[in-house]
Amino acid sequence: MFRAIGRWFRAAGFFLSGNIDASRRSLDTNAHVMAARYDDVVRDKTKRFHQYKQAVAALIAQQESKIQTAKTLTQELRKLETLKAGALAKAKKMVEELKGQGVPQDQIRNNDDYMKCLSAYNDFTSTLTEKNMRVEELEEDIAEYGERIEEHKRQMHELKREIEDIKEESKDAVADVISAKEEKEIADALTGLSQDGSNADLQELRKLRNEVKAEARISKELAGGDSKALEAEFLAYARQAEHSDEFDALIGLAEGAEQSIHTADTVKAPKLPGLPE
Repeated sequence: MFRAIGRWFRAAGFFLSGNIDASRRSLDTNAHVMAARYDDVVRDKTKRFHQYKQAVAALIAQQESKIQTAKTLTQELRKLETLKAGALAKAKKMVEELKGQGVPQDQIRNNDDYMKCLSAYNDFTSTLTEKNMRVEELEEDIAEYGERIEEHKRQMHELKREIEDIKEESKDAVADVISAKEEKEIADALTGLSQDGSNADLQELRKLRNEVKAEARISKELAGGDSKALEAEFLAYARQAEHSDEFDALIGLAEGAEQSIHTADTVKAPKLPGLPE
């Protein structure tokens, strides 16, 4: 019993799901519904396109920021190079002056001005090294950003073309659905599958017409109409034949026509009383 109830519920589920699928297919193939669904797809892809564009704009902003930082560091490098060269030039001049005064090299190296120039030179050199490394990193980042931005731009162009293609496809799809439905209705009408029932009505009318004619024929036969009609037809043929034979005899076409004419000429009419011979 429980198995039978379970089978009943499964069958009911299959029936309902089948009807739902058929209804959904009928709704999905509606031209207006299809156009609305295409519009939803276009809106979704357009939204993604704008989000994509915003993300690419953020990448471009980061790239421009790094470019600006690299420019600033490059200017600082130029200044550091100038300061470094200035410290070196000052140290050389000072050494030459001290050598000219006969100061030993050990004392020159311990000279405060010399130590300042050496310290500044070393600081400029290390700072230049760090900033050069930073500029190189920025240049690599800028180049990488450039490649990513170009790739995203290409994808954006493809997405934009895809949106335009979907818009055109929407028009074609809706037109195809409308045309297909019209062709189906025409084909159904021609094959007797149309829903208006005109062919069935025509067949019913033809059947009724044949039945009425058959009933009239039976009634006529039962009333003796057929035998009277045959008698009238036979009499008409007999009269026509008699008239034809008489006409042929008068014009000499019938057999024995000459004899009949001669007899008619030689036989005298009977004498009437009171008339002379």
